[in-house]
Amino acid sequence: MKILIISDSHGHNGNLKRAVEKEKPVDALLHLGDSQSSEEEMSCLAGCPVYMVAGNCDYFTRLPMIRFVEFGKYRIMLTHGHQFFVTVDTRDLLEEARINHCNVVVYGHTHRPVMDGTDGEILVLNPGSISFPRQEGRYPSYMVMKIDDAGEAHVSLEYI
Repeated sequence: MKILIISDSHGHNGNLKRAVEKEKPVDALLHLGDSQSSEEEMSCLAGCPVYMVAGNCDYFTRLPMIRFVEFGKYRIMLTHGHQFFVTVDTRDLLEEARINHCNVVVYGHTHRPVMDGTDGEILVLNPGSISFPRQEGRYPSYMVMKIDDAGEAHVSLEYI
């Protein structure tokens, strides 16, 4: 199984199209907010099931602030992260994931990629921004999670 993880596209979907083209076939797309697009539009672009949450710039949306999905043995919490103050640290985010029995939490908002397994129980992922990156070099980024035949997840950070 191959899962494309993106965030903060802000209605600019050119790089999303490039990522989908580069990574296809993709079994699922996780969008972590500030899409400023509809689930239908994202699904058409990705050609697979799409799981989205609302970000702080997704006005007038019916998308949830938090969503849970399961792939194999992984229970994943999706959130944009702004309501957990992720620009300061991920402590509140980790607590919410723990309360909801998740072993992976994915978030956006900061426009900076993060891969952090130091918690030991919960893997914390932020794909950065596919459209407006803020990390050094400012390369648009996303993540790919592959679940192998043994059921183990392997995550990579990718750039456009």
